[in-house]
Amino acid sequence: MHVAEAHVKSEQASRYLVQLCKHFAHKRPTDYDSVHGRVDFQPGLCVMHAVGDRLTLRCEADCEQRLHVVKETVEVHLARFAWRETINVSWTEGTASSGRAG
Repeated sequence: MHVAEAHVKSEQASRYLVQLCKHFAHKRPTDYDSVHGRVDFQPGLCVMHAVGDRLTLRCEADCEQRLHVVKETVEVHLARFAWRETINVSWTEGTASSGRAG
């Protein structure tokens, strides 16, 4: 399992989590509240957590190419929703043997 994680600093962390999940819910299986979000994209998964001014994004997929698609999809949409501020999304990548997060 290929995994990437990013920590995004924003006073609007919870707002962006909800906005992303609501947007993706139109086409993808999604579960969320103001603190936790999960979107099952066809190529992989993104789990989000908002605490204070920090939004954590954890993307998972079974190969690097699919992981790239999930990361780019989430990052592009986050940048659109956060156009009023400068958002820095810096991914840390690795692998995990335990399967999908819940």
